[in-house]
Amino acid sequence: MSMPTAAATGAGHPDVDDEVIRCEQLTKRYPGEILAVDRLELSVHRGEIFGLLGPNGAGKTTTVGMLTTLVVPTSGRATVACIDVMAHPALAKQVIGVVPQTNTLDRALSVWENLYYHGRFFGMNAKASRAAADHLLVQFRLTGRAKASVMELSGGMAKRLMVARALMHHPPVLFLDEPTAGLDPQSRIALWDILRQLHTQGQTIFLTTHYMEEADSLCDRLAIMDHGRVLVIDTPKALKESVSADSIVTVSANGDLETLTQVLQKNIDGITGSQRVDNSIQLHV
Repeated sequence: MSMPTAAATGAGHPDVDDEVIRCEQLTKRYPGEILAVDRLELSVHRGEIFGLLGPNGAGKTTTVGMLTTLVVPTSGRATVACIDVMAHPALAKQVIGVVPQTNTLDRALSVWENLYYHGRFFGMNAKASRAAADHLLVQFRLTGRAKASVMELSGGMAKRLMVARALMHHPPVLFLDEPTAGLDPQSRIALWDILRQLHTQGQTIFLTTHYMEEADSLCDRLAIMDHGRVLVIDTPKALKESVSADSIVTVSANGDLETLTQVLQKNIDGITGSQRVDNSIQLHV
């Protein structure tokens, strides 16, 4: 059976469409009436880093699973690079790179071989796959580990190799599910630098995270998600400016809290507001 093409699906070439990912009423309900994702609506533009920010259990991983064909939606529609992921999952897999939370590197292969055979699996000829593997090892600072077993890699190195492998076949969209979870601060910053470099090269990146500083540092736009629903979508700057205070300081005390509030507001710079909560005062700073 011949593989359908983007033209056959009625979609245009992804490069001519600024919208690379679109979700329309995307929903996933698991047995037991567990609603993991509830009528998700979002759009991701070509060349941006878009983040899903939320706590564990918010529905972030399920969303990535549906967009990358690993999870079948209960209802709704999703397109990636103009391809309907439900109607044409095999075609969709050709235009995405995926970096899951767990280490999926092939332990029977060396670092270089993990890249080379990934390229061959996606239809690259031997020469092109060798050249791409060599280039990515340099780009991701893994040249010295080319012949090593992946079992010898640190957590940060393994994650960098997984990102490099996901990019071997030059996918228009790169998905990363909590890419820095469990990494030490130095490895996290190193991976951030690589993602920023990819961003400057025009790579579209969709990532999930529960680290606010990661979303703030990397994302052009982000959606805050909780209990399967998107609460708000905007730039990190706009989201921060929508909050009236950078910090909320709670002061607990006995006695005349009204007088104490007046004293604090008079003598502490930067207070923008205050309110009584039980036997304490919340100061917006």
